[in-house]
Amino acid sequence: MLRRPRRNRKSPVIREMVQENALSLSDLIFPMFVMEGEGVKTEITSMPGIYRFSLDLLLEEIQECVDLGLRAFALFPNLPEEKKDKYATESHNPDGLYLRAVREIKSRFPDIALMTDVAMDPYSSDGHDGIVENGEIVNDETLVVLGKMALAQAQAGADIIGPSDMMDGRVGYIREVLDREGFTNVSIMAYTAKYAGAFYGPFRDALDSAPRFGDKKTYQMNPANSREALIEAELDYAEGADFLMVKPALAYLDIIKLLNDHFDLPIAAYNVSGEYAMVKAAARNGWLDGDRTMLEVLTAMKRAGAKVILTYFAREVAALLKRP
Repeated sequence: MLRRPRRNRKSPVIREMVQENALSLSDLIFPMFVMEGEGVKTEITSMPGIYRFSLDLLLEEIQECVDLGLRAFALFPNLPEEKKDKYATESHNPDGLYLRAVREIKSRFPDIALMTDVAMDPYSSDGHDGIVENGEIVNDETLVVLGKMALAQAQAGADIIGPSDMMDGRVGYIREVLDREGFTNVSIMAYTAKYAGAFYGPFRDALDSAPRFGDKKTYQMNPANSREALIEAELDYAEGADFLMVKPALAYLDIIKLLNDHFDLPIAAYNVSGEYAMVKAAARNGWLDGDRTMLEVLTAMKRAGAKVILTYFAREVAALLKRP
């Protein structure tokens, strides 16, 4: 045998020498949850190790993460029901929790990259990502709200705007609003291929934002489709997106590769709450080695072509890589 692949696996040094992909902290964005109050920290039952923080404690948590080497964060709000309405007006209230948090985070940590979320569901009394009229989630009317939300977030200091709503045309609409108001340097990470899958349950627990009726299948993608992701990506690319995201990630590695093969923009993967919860549950039961599985899952996303990974494992990865 002239070709023996095992020769390149015979020692740790050689295995590392020929390793094709390596996970680093610069690949990761850590999603975090802010809630009202002071001195409040509540664990999300379905996401062990992940918490909702009041702003004062969130700032402390971010400091600890920065000390571990993390430099990019995505922020999501948990709001009481009385702050929600049909048109998500709290989403662009400059004195509201979310925009105050964005301003304070960027004031305290000017060198981090802060990604914000543009979608109506955390602020909507209907729990949907768009305006509901006669039982239908209407598209073009929703864009106006999303534009106000994106502009308010940019004014508060957001580095990356993340439209997660899946309304048609929202990337172009937001880009036009931002550019018109002078925010040409604010990036857009489009939730390009966001699937109407079963992996979001714990996240909706975190935000208390489940739909009050129906589901999100008229605007999020069918998990059975892959070529449709190319259509979404072509539109987002043409409308000015700076990143193209696939969400969820673990069951959609083929979609990550598909977009990476066809577009010259960075591809992001969202390692969603359900994927995190599965690994945590199995590890707690002793069925899997939690650390090894975590790293394997994230490396698979990078191997598929993701340049950026949003993951609830980010803090754990940072702590693990910091160990001597």
